[in-house]
This record gives sequence, structure tokens and C-alpha cells, in this order.
Amino acid sequence: MTRVAQRVVVAPATVALTVAMWVGLPLWLVAAGLLSPFAPGWLRPVRLLWLLVVHLTLESLALVELFGLWIASGFGLWLRRPFFERIHYDIVQAYLWIFFHEARRVLRLQIETVGPTPDAHPGEPLLVFCRHAGPGDSFTLMYTLMHWYGREPRVVLKAALAWDPALGVLLHRLPSRFVSAPRPGQDRETEVGELARGLDENDAFVIFPEGGNFTPERRERSIARLHRLGLHGMARRAEEMVHVLAPRPGGVLAALDASPGTDVLLVAHTGLDHVVSVRDVWHALPMDKRISMGWWRIPREEIPEGREERIEWLFDWWDRVDDWVQEHRPVDLPRR
Repeated sequence: MTRVAQRVVVAPATVALTVAMWVGLPLWLVAAGLLSPFAPGWLRPVRLLWLLVVHLTLESLALVELFGLWIASGFGLWLRRPFFERIHYDIVQAYLWIFFHEARRVLRLQIETVGPTPDAHPGEPLLVFCRHAGPGDSFTLMYTLMHWYGREPRVVLKAALAWDPALGVLLHRLPSRFVSAPRPGQDRETEVGELARGLDENDAFVIFPEGGNFTPERRERSIARLHRLGLHGMARRAEEMVHVLAPRPGGVLAALDASPGTDVLLVAHTGLDHVVSVRDVWHALPMDKRISMGWWRIPREEIPEGREERIEWLFDWWDRVDDWVQEHRPVDLPRR
């Protein structure tokens, strides 16, 4: 039902909204300029308006391309063939490159990376376990994996993201999984394991072990959930983590079992972790700042074999990520 509604209702509405935005852009710019003195930051409404226009334009162009590819593939008959899969990855890459560079320019953001260089993993598949810190951080991760590391991501995402006009269509055509609360008899770990199986040299399996964006309220609920399940030791460890949620190990364990011998790349971000809603975008989207990304490569031989030992290993690393986030807060850039 989601996919039908997305194609019949959401996609055409997105294209129509984009046309309306461009037709009325002069008026929208005047209104944003009048609001600017009352908003935090220099010309925040104008800058956010332009990013919205860019985002909608890219979404609409992608939707038109995707519709053309559906026709060219025999009305979807050959969409899963490698030729068409590569074209879909090219569309994702172009979208990310344009929006990422425009966002950095308009918001005046610098991104500092700490960890292995992009050429540290030539010709090797990767299992990428990332801190879940808002859609902005997830977007940045996808950009860096595709443009710096030359990877084709296989991503585990929340089901709500399937409603995104272009992203939902794209990721339904590429190796990915949209996950929601499991239904009775449904084995999420098996589904995740299937996605992580058979990675080739330019693939990166991506999962967010926390299962949701960090907020203080969600952190408290996560700790309470562990206590309810009788996992008091894990709950105590989660209480010691201030900036991250306790990881849910099921998907990580499934990926490790499904892809033996594959190294792990652990990723953390700071700077965009408090932007999780439209209201946050208006009030708290960082501008004129330096934000950080941390990368850690973990050779497979350093990862223990037993289930309990791997859970302990994951929590140890999440402790380290929590400390790293504390030490790498966003830094204001000097005024130009």
C-alpha cells in the first residue's frame, strides 16, 4: 500500500509542489528576507528556503528519471539487472553530490574527518556500523561512502523513510531493507543477514545499531526497555552513555554471521545530531560551523566469535563512540 500511494499520490504531488515553488520563488524570497531579522543566524530563512528548493528540484528530477528507467526496463521487467542497478546508483550519487555541495556552501559548513583515509580499503567489502544521529548525519554518511570510498551501499532503514518521494522508489529498486516493528513470526535478523550476504569488493553494508535517532527521551526509554527485559547489566552500561543510545545487537550479529571475514568500519558524527524534526531545522540547523566525522577500521580478526562476546565488544565500542562525541563538539567558524 505504501508503494502504491507513493507512486500515485506522493510522487506527482512532489513534482507539482516543485513547479509551484519555482513559479512563486520571487515572492518566497521576499517573505524569507522579511523574516530573517527575527530568526537566529545570518539570513537563516533565505538559506533554508534555497535548500528546500534545491531538495525539491532534485527529488522531482530523480522521479522523472526513475519513471523513464521504469519504461526503458520493459515497464520494470529488467530493473533488477546490473545495468539498471548501476544507473540507479549513479542517480543516487549525483543527487548526493549536488545537494551535499550546495548545503555546505549555503550553510557554510566544514566537515573534519578523523580516521582512515578513503583509500585504506581498496577492493574490500565493508560492514559499516554507524551512530544514528539524525537524517543530516545519515545523508553525510551516504555521501562519504559513495564519493570518498567508492562504495555501493546496502542500507537498513526505518520504514518511515519509504515515504520519501525519490528515496523510497530508489531504495526499493536497490539492495536495501526498510524495517519496522516486527510482526508475529517475522525474523528481522534473517532479513538483515540476507542483505549482508554476498558483498562484493565495492559494497558496503550499512546499519544503525541504535535503531533510532538519539534524543534524551529516547535514551531514557531505551534504558527502561533493557530493565524490563531483565538485561540489567546492559542497562547499567547504557546509563553510562550520555550522547548515544544503547546499541541493539541483533542486526549487527546477523551481519557479522552473514559476511564472515569482512572488516568493520565504525562511524560517528557530531554537529547534526540534534536536528531530527522540521522544527529543529528552523531553530537549530548548524550554520557557519565545523563539524566532525570519526572513522574506525576494525580488522575482522579483532572481533570475537561468540554471541555474548560480540555483544560485549559492541558495547565497548559504543562507549568509545560516546567519549568521542563528547570530545568533538561543533566549532564556530570565524566570520568572513
